[in-house]
Amino acid sequence: MSIKNKIKNFVKKKNLNPMNNRKKVGIILFATSIGLFFLFAFRLTYIVAVGKVAGVSLPEKTANLYQGSSVVKAKRGAILDRNGEVIAEDATSYSVYAILSETYLGEENKKLYAQKKDFQTLAEILDRNTELTKDEALGFLNSGVNEDGTVKFQVEFGSKGKDITLETRQKIEDELKQNKLAGLYFEGHPARIYPNGVFASHFIGYTDSADAEDDSKGLIGKMGIEKSYNDILSGQDGKIDYEKDVYGNPLPGTVASEKKAVDGKDIYTTLDTRIQSRLESLLDPVVEEFKPEDMTAMLMKAKTGEILAMSQRPSFNPETKEGLDKDTVWRNILVEDKFEPGSTMKLFTAAAAMQEGKFSPNTTFTYPAGGYKLDDRTVNDHDYGAVGPLTFRQAISWSSNVGMLTLEQAMDPTGEVWKSYLEKFGFGKSTNSGLAGESAGELPGDNWVDLAMSSFGQAVSVTNFQMMQAYTAIANDGSMLKPQYISKIVDKDTGEEKVTQTEKVGQPVITPQAASDIRTYMVDTVEDPNYGIAYDVYSVPGYHVAAKTGTAQITGENGYMAGLTDYTYSVVEMVPADNPEYILYLTMKKPQTYTREALAKIANPLMKVVMDSMDSESTESVDAAK
Repeated sequence: MSIKNKIKNFVKKKNLNPMNNRKKVGIILFATSIGLFFLFAFRLTYIVAVGKVAGVSLPEKTANLYQGSSVVKAKRGAILDRNGEVIAEDATSYSVYAILSETYLGEENKKLYAQKKDFQTLAEILDRNTELTKDEALGFLNSGVNEDGTVKFQVEFGSKGKDITLETRQKIEDELKQNKLAGLYFEGHPARIYPNGVFASHFIGYTDSADAEDDSKGLIGKMGIEKSYNDILSGQDGKIDYEKDVYGNPLPGTVASEKKAVDGKDIYTTLDTRIQSRLESLLDPVVEEFKPEDMTAMLMKAKTGEILAMSQRPSFNPETKEGLDKDTVWRNILVEDKFEPGSTMKLFTAAAAMQEGKFSPNTTFTYPAGGYKLDDRTVNDHDYGAVGPLTFRQAISWSSNVGMLTLEQAMDPTGEVWKSYLEKFGFGKSTNSGLAGESAGELPGDNWVDLAMSSFGQAVSVTNFQMMQAYTAIANDGSMLKPQYISKIVDKDTGEEKVTQTEKVGQPVITPQAASDIRTYMVDTVEDPNYGIAYDVYSVPGYHVAAKTGTAQITGENGYMAGLTDYTYSVVEMVPADNPEYILYLTMKKPQTYTREALAKIANPLMKVVMDSMDSESTESVDAAK
């Protein structure tokens, strides 16, 4: 049978005529429609009942369309001096931009955009009030106009159009108003101002944007107190929820605060702005004259351990960031750098020998011919014994290395007794200042030679904070006090104050008599014309000054450096000598030139200001009591 006949038989057998086909298609379509209707009805009922599609909540999606939220930034706490003078506080800086789009209209279609015919005048306004020149401003404005005549929505003015103060913004807005112009607008950015400029900068520190690409994230501390106390200063951001229209604008009366911002706490330091400013002004000319690698200065109240002033060079301006470059010393030298102190360590050697009953002030010791032999090393005095026989009292004022070695060996030839005093005075361990990167210094090795060398300030490494802490034991009749730089922390919202208390470190290291005797012998350093190594160099009118100088060798790649001024020069002063109110410690590392008056150019005028201030306060207190 042919294929054609087979097809005809199949159609005939199945009764597949056009009429029957239409009926079957209609039935199928009707059944499918009914099935889809029930399927959609079921799905719609499910969505209405459950409120989710593919796991996504429809009510939440709808709410998100008409509900907005924004972060309320907490105000960063201020840093102040002991008297409430501002050292660092929050502010707002601005960046200027121009809107060029002709769609930017106000009420009654008022033109709020920058018109091309006004570019010249706008550029002149920016030239007068910012770092932008007229040509630079015109360049930015013209860059917003395309070749086909269309314009960009807005243009910005680069780095020179940023960091604008509120005062400058107001001046620009006033000029725009006077000239009946529009088009320049401002965006606020969180900023930190430091009104004193270079002012204990490494100690106070500075802030920067928490997110380099989005300064709305706020500020974060990068150094000093700003970094170490960032959590306390930062506070906690709040949040505002509100309903918005289809354009994203808040609807009136729908703003509700969900969480209030908690501002950061204020930190009152122990610094005295007047004294700190005087110190900063004294450091600069000395640095200019002697060009040291670095310098440090610390002034402390002897009876409380409070630091009234401290600084270092080189330094920087925390607001403008001037001085913060690749050659900058990024460390807080006062706590992070360890160094060999040299002869200022001799005060502790003499004090330990007194405590051990090995110091007789009027006993003469013998200067060995050829120097003092320590195994394979030979130690000499700065004058190689030329001054002649010395007493142990004179060994302090004349700064005799041999005298200190003699005392150290008299305590114990192994050096262990002396090492125990180093530990009692707090060397070899952190002062727990709370500042980032604090070094613990380094005690001398266990061999007797290193221990002996440390008696005159070699083979031992210390920090400025450690030295100041140890000096309080001598100034404060044996009681050692922890250096304090925070006066109190204040919560402005609650009024709660956390006041820092004077903190004693360990048990008294030496007796009051030993401390008093050491201070008396220190006076010889500046008042004894024959055996005072700094005779007539350090003085404070009306007061005896207890002082000790130091000239410490500096370790290089091949042992101690041998250059003419390759030393760390230092001085410690306690004033008044009989009952110290203040301790001053200065260091100068590797100056290009040096004279014995170099550090006195800072110490003498600074201490005069300090003591005059103390006398003035005492007079005011007496007058108030009458």
